[in-house]
Amino acid sequence: MPTVRFAGAGAYVPSRAVNNERIAEAFPGWSAERIFEKTGMVERRFLWAIDSKGQAIPPPEDDLSIYPASNSDMCEIALRKALKQSGVDAKELDAIFVVTCTPDELNFNHDAMELHRRLECRTDTFALVVDDGCGGTPYIIDMASKMMEGGRFKTVAVVASALLSPQLNREVYTDEIIPAPGREPINAFLSAYVFGDGAGAVILKADGEPGTGILSTMSGNSHGELVIRRGGGMMKLPHQGRAKPGDMAFVVDGRKVARNYPACMRHCIDTVLESRPELRSEVKRYYFHQPNRRLMEFFVEHAGLPADRVAMNVHRYGNTSAAGMLILLAEDLEAGRVRLGSGDLVLVAAVGASVHYGAQLVRL
Repeated sequence: MPTVRFAGAGAYVPSRAVNNERIAEAFPGWSAERIFEKTGMVERRFLWAIDSKGQAIPPPEDDLSIYPASNSDMCEIALRKALKQSGVDAKELDAIFVVTCTPDELNFNHDAMELHRRLECRTDTFALVVDDGCGGTPYIIDMASKMMEGGRFKTVAVVASALLSPQLNREVYTDEIIPAPGREPINAFLSAYVFGDGAGAVILKADGEPGTGILSTMSGNSHGELVIRRGGGMMKLPHQGRAKPGDMAFVVDGRKVARNYPACMRHCIDTVLESRPELRSEVKRYYFHQPNRRLMEFFVEHAGLPADRVAMNVHRYGNTSAAGMLILLAEDLEAGRVRLGSGDLVLVAAVGASVHYGAQLVRL
């Protein structure tokens, strides 16, 4: 039976870099030096500009002359690059899964349907937005690959994105929320410091030779609010009078992330290698979710992983949530660090948000 393989990947990262001095001025909380000390961040990339008062500057209402200007735009660029690298025509796609928590429009699978329209996919090509965060990409790859093994799908695009910059507002991202009864308040400014914008895509094809493609895959659920966003749903609409500015922010619970990330990531890695322990030393590159540089460095050291094999760009791009692993993979393929069809062994793993986690061991 054919295996599911990674046929190609693509990415888009904005060129607008915002350094620690600028972000600290826009969102008072930590100094630029403390941001670097605590997170290892040097800069983050934003699609939209922000002013010195922490307010996002939108493109003109008619933004046709500005591209990319939206989440759908970033996803389109990444997906077109992945299709080109894989040699796949858009009409071959059986499904498009867009993994994001920052769509252009919240309802009705807008961003996935927009990609479907722009790429002129078949009418029977599934187009779905999966509302998910940092752990969503390997979670959905696991689901898609198992569906493909069942024979329903032959070619699937998994696209992931993060677009924080349009949400940025000082009142929102310097507000506090109480994560749970008895807990101390958490300020939202950390999220403005660590997150960045970007999109990645991978094409999955169910035509791999035995011993190639996805050798092992897993996903799972735990329960815990690593990142909190209480606004936007029916229970916290502004006109109800129950929402406060911080409810609209994506608020990182730093303590929970620091405690849960290492344990969940170890579980992901150990599980996908459980049936193939002899391959552990053969893994050429690791593509992990990157909360921030300091936590990544801590995890890599304590997990005993070779640091030179762990891809990292969070200190330059920011935490790009579900997109991060695919951006890393696409950059490595473009630079020739790994090659499709070479037999290079890579491992993808992530955990995030509610909690979703997943991992794949892949022979390219």
